[in-house]
This record gives sequence, C-alpha cells and structure tokens, in this order.
Amino acid sequence: MWNAEVLKSLVAVTCLCQMMQSHSRLYPPHTVARHQVPRACSECEEEALWVIMCASVKYNIRGPALIPRMKTKHRIYYITLFSIVLLGLIATGMFQFWPHSIESSSDWSVQKRSIRDVPVVRLPADSPVPERGDLSCRMHTCFDVYRCGFNPKNKIKVYIYSLKKYVDDAGVPVSSTISQEYNELLTAVSDSDYYTEDITRACLFIPSIDLLNQNTLRVKETAQALAQLSRWDRGTNHLLFNMLPGGPPDYNTALDVPRDRALLAGGGFSTWTYRQGYDVSIPVYSPLSAEVDLPEKGPGPRRYFLLSSQMALHPEYREELAALQARHGEATLVLDKCTNLSEGIPAARKRCHKHQVFDYPQVLQEATFCVVLRGARLGQAVLSDVLRAGCVPVIIADSYILPFSEVLDWKRVSVAVPEEKMPHVYSILQSIPQRQIEEMQRQARWFWEAYFQSIKAIALATLQIINDRIYPYAAISYEDWNDPPSVKWGSVSNPLFLPLIPPQSQGFTAIVLTYDRVESLFRVITEVSKVPSLSKLLVVWNNQNKNPPEDSLWPKIRVPLKVVRTAENKLSNRFFPYDEIETEAVLAIDDDIIMLTSDELQFGYEVWREFPDRLVGYPGRLHLWDHEMSKWKYESEWTNEVSMVLTGAAFYHKYFNYLYTYKMPGDIKNWVDAHMNCEDIAMNFLVANVTGKAVIKVTPRKKFKCPECTAIDGLSLDQTHMVERSECINKFASVFGTMPLKVVEHRADPVLYKDDFPEKLKSFPNIGSL
Repeated sequence: MWNAEVLKSLVAVTCLCQMMQSHSRLYPPHTVARHQVPRACSECEEEALWVIMCASVKYNIRGPALIPRMKTKHRIYYITLFSIVLLGLIATGMFQFWPHSIESSSDWSVQKRSIRDVPVVRLPADSPVPERGDLSCRMHTCFDVYRCGFNPKNKIKVYIYSLKKYVDDAGVPVSSTISQEYNELLTAVSDSDYYTEDITRACLFIPSIDLLNQNTLRVKETAQALAQLSRWDRGTNHLLFNMLPGGPPDYNTALDVPRDRALLAGGGFSTWTYRQGYDVSIPVYSPLSAEVDLPEKGPGPRRYFLLSSQMALHPEYREELAALQARHGEATLVLDKCTNLSEGIPAARKRCHKHQVFDYPQVLQEATFCVVLRGARLGQAVLSDVLRAGCVPVIIADSYILPFSEVLDWKRVSVAVPEEKMPHVYSILQSIPQRQIEEMQRQARWFWEAYFQSIKAIALATLQIINDRIYPYAAISYEDWNDPPSVKWGSVSNPLFLPLIPPQSQGFTAIVLTYDRVESLFRVITEVSKVPSLSKLLVVWNNQNKNPPEDSLWPKIRVPLKVVRTAENKLSNRFFPYDEIETEAVLAIDDDIIMLTSDELQFGYEVWREFPDRLVGYPGRLHLWDHEMSKWKYESEWTNEVSMVLTGAAFYHKYFNYLYTYKMPGDIKNWVDAHMNCEDIAMNFLVANVTGKAVIKVTPRKKFKCPECTAIDGLSLDQTHMVERSECINKFASVFGTMPLKVVEHRADPVLYKDDFPEKLKSFPNIGSL
C-alpha cells in the first residue's frame, strides 16, 4: 500500500500549490508565511486525498504499480497529475531555500491598504489589554537579545505580521485602512536586508496595525489587537511606529495605546516619556517632501535673518514673535495662515504676512534661521521642511527629544534656545560666526536628504539604530552618521584605513622630550620601562647648553635606550620622524609625567592597537566657542567632554610624525617653535583633519601635575598660558580653514577595574583614580 508519509506529502503539496495560486494575488509576501500553511490546507486536504484514494481502489492498484496498471484512457490524466505533484515538490524545495527577495514586495501596494479581504479577528470586550508602557525598560531589561542570535552579517531580522481586520463585538472595525505612509514604511522594511518571512528567525516584530496617527485609533481596542499577536509576549522585541501621539486636550508626548515592553519609534518624545537607549525618537514626516520640488540652495547670507512659518501657535508665542519683528524690522519675518486665498489654492502651500502671500516651503530658503516652536504636540513636521530648505533650525521646545538624537549631533545643525530666553533669541543668533552658520546650513540639508526626506529613510534609520545596539561591535561610527559624503570622501582621506590591528609583539617606542629635569626624567624612564609592550625608549635632549648625563648614570632598563641631541631647542623636535623609531606605535611622554602606572600605559597601548588612526591619551582638554568674544577658547576644567588629548602622554601612529614635520599646513610649525607652546594642539588639529575622527581618552585620571615641579619649571603653570592656548586654537582654525576637532563624551576604561573582584584576576589592576 501507499506509504503514509508519501501520501501525506502528496496531499500537502497539492494543497500548497492550490493555496499559493489563489492567495498570491491577494496578499503581500509576509501575509502567506510558512507557519500559516497547515491551517490554510484544511480546506483542500479532503478533496486531494479523495482523488488519490479513489484511483487506488478503482484500479486495484498497490503503491508504485499505480501507473502501469491504468487503462490507457486514464493514464495520461494521472501521469499529468503526478507530474504536477512532482514539480510541486521541487518548487517547494526551491522556494524554501531561495533568498527571500524572490517574492516581490510589489504585492504590498497602495491597492492592498484596504483590509476588507483579509481574515477577520473579533475582539471580545473582555479581551486582555497590555500594561501601560514600562518606563523602566532598557535594552538589557526588556529586550530579548537571544532571539537575535549570531548573525554573520550583523543584521537583525525583522518580521512583519500578516494583515488582519480587527472588529469589536458589534462588528465595528478597529481600523479600516492602512495609511499611505504606513504602507510605504512596511514596503521599505520588506524590501530591506532586515526583512525575513520566517517568524522563527525574527529578532524584531512589526505589526501590520497602523499606529502612526493616534487621532485615527480606538485606543483600547488597538491595544487588545496588539495583545492578539502570536509572538506578543508583553510586547517583547516588538517595534511600534507612531508620529502623531496623544490627543486633546493634553496631547501626551508618547503613544497612549498601552504597549507594555514594546519599543516605540515615536515622533515628539519629551524627556519625561522617552526611554533612553530603548525607544527611538523619529521625525514627524512632512508630506511636502514628496509634493514639492525644492532645489538645494547654497550656504550663505539670505534675505531674512530669522523667519517663523508655523500656523496655529499658542498666543503667547505669537506675541513674542511679533515683538521680535517689531524690534528688528525687515530682518525678521513672521508668517501665519492665509485667510484671503481664492478657492482651489491649497492653504498648506501658502503663508501670509499681513496682505502679502508667500509660497511655502519655498519661502524658507529665503531665511538664515527658521524658528521651530512646539505646537499642540512637541514634534512638528516643519522641522523637516526647514532642514530641506537649508535653513538653520532654532529649536524652542523645552524637553523635546530631537529625532535620532541617539546618533545625530544636532549641535552641528541647529540652535537650541530655552523657551524662557525666547525674547533674546535674535542676539543669541547674532553671536554665531558666519563660517559656522554656513557649515550648519550645509549640514541641515544633508540631514534631510539622509534621514528625513522619505518614510523609507526614517524606517531604515530606526532599524539601523536598533541594529547598532544589538551588534555594537559592528555599529556605524559617529562620522558615518553625521558627516556628509563630501566630508567623508573628499577633504578627509584617512591614510590608516586598513581594518587591521598592529601585532602586539611589535610593541611601542616611547619618546621623552626633556631639557634639564634629570631627576624627573629618570623616574619617568624607570616607570615606563616596566610596561610589558615597551620596545625602545628614545630621549630627545633639547638642551644645547648642557650635556646629557654620562651613560653610567642612566637607569638600567631591559630595552634599548637611545639619547638624541637636537640642534635647536624646539618643541617640534618631539614629533620628528627619527630613524630610531622602528615600531608603528609611538608614546609621546613629558619628562614630568611620573604619575602614570605601567598598567595605565599598557592599557593605553592596547586601546591604540584597536584604533591606530587616532590619538589615544590621558590628559583630556576641550575647545569651546566664546559667544561674548566671538572666538574659540581653550578649556582645561574637569568636564565630561573632550576634543583633545595632550601629547604629554599620548599614543599615536609614527606616520603622523612625518605629516607634522613635512606636511603641516601654513606656518603652524614655525609659529609653534617661535612661541614655545601648543605643539600638542597642533598635532590634535593635524590628526583630526586627516582622519576626521575624535580622540580617545583612556583611564579616569584627570590630574597630571608634577609634585616636584615649581612655577618656574612648569611651562603650563604660567599665568598667560591659558590665553596663549586659546590664541593657538584660533590661529590653527584660521590656517586649516575649519575646526576639525570633534567633541565627544567618551572614555575607555579596563573591564572590571572598579569591580569588587580579586586583583590577581584583573588584567589591569593598578589604574589610577582622578
């Protein structure tokens, strides 16, 4: 007789072929997922089984003898039937292992937004409702990373639930259509590398329930529908998109639909509702992005200095704007809704000032700065229009979490002004130098092109942020998120681009610049010699009036020690490409840095090996813009931000010695030697300009004063030192034509160094404190 498994397979394949043929015209690829096949087959199993079994009984056939014993007139029919079944088996195998892109996502079209023809799910009144959003959720508490597993491509897999029609007890639909925007979002995800049609492989789940606009939702019933999702599990690993949260009268800044642990990609978060590192703040999409062609306008001064284009503002804001315009005249333009337009003219495309009509958003290109005020909701679509126009946004919305602020540096593109300082906004903007304004104008347009211009761009940026959290070792860098392509591939050409880590066996060469502090020098040599990776120690003797100590007086160390005498007393001598430097890594260290331990130095070298194109150092410093003086200022206070590390104790690649000596722009090198100051700042400028990357500060230590050094010996203790350092920054920025230094809030520390753990089990137990 027929083998039961073979018969079962024939029936299943026959059903599958019929089902896929009838369904493929109705649903998108993720609607007919493999886990749904058994339920769909139930309607055709009986018919297929009846056909096969009747053939066996009628012709008294057993197993494989079926075809040979058939009468001639029936043989062709059943040969054809089995050919179809065989082809079905082959096709099933092909479609199971073929790339998912074999199924065109074009089936998820505008015409499929209607949910009239999809399965109906009735939601009883007592259906479970998820808990309110858990404000304590973080990636390590509410997200199950084990569902993501190991992925050689470092890409999360995203599953989109099949479309269903949810109705209440009375048969009234919870939602009638999917908006065009949400249709575009689902299409973008299903077309991307993130998408999977296999729910068992998914790391992240996206419902086909449109939550973009809360105004269209029945809050309780929508929450009940979410709870019906097959993998809901309190919302774990589920991603919900919402751009217009809240409703009258209070307009909450996050979606009111109870969602438990689900991640929320929301437009309009405040600091009170945003779960840092868990939710994703997204833009409020502007439909004008697709409706209006707005060619890019180059940076530079424009007709209006400050412009406001928002309608339906709070009366207090409207009064403040009117007062600004009264004080500053034609330099400020405050627009409002037009009340005298002819029929047929779309009101959203026009703005008025008194009786003068302006085209919107084209008028935004006539302003240098554009005000973005909070409306009923914190998130406003006008931000997207302003960026597209290359107008610098002036954000006046306290507690607003700007879109993608987790990765985008909004300081480079916008000006944030507290609401209480709105009367002074004009004077605040006037203090910004023209060069910086033009950089912000360019950056604004690029932000829009990269992250705001389409629903697809918003969706993919959101998934990339979540992907970076799950695979942080493969995360996109700050530069890739924030630097336009012209910066990445034009002015910056990193010479150390190979993704290789220098071998540990090579070690590093320590270069100590000294003049006559012999006792301190010997202590530095002794301490540095304890570092396991030290390969050679080079002393640059910068005193032409005094001979270095005799050989017998120098400390006895395990590595070669070489003394180089210079012809002139120049600070730049420390960065000369000496032939004695045979390693890739160089440690520049002053003769008074006696407080660093061998563990700190070894750890710094290990960090440099992973980032050989950066300056990796210990003393951190910061540059700031002084609005009162309209120039850059050097800052050495203890802050969490750094933009420089002093080369009095820093690792770098020896290639930068060559660039400093022979390729330093302008007269910077001679200026440094003449002033006997700022060679370390010059090296920071050089490396940042060549690589486009920020420095890395290692270990928590911030105090680097030499206990034995007096005010006469210590150059950095001179009263005019800070003023001269500020002059250096302004001088170098002028020569470079830009400010290459990048401010970061980052520090590299050894794992477990502060934990209550046995010291002998720590790789770097002796890490200094502040």
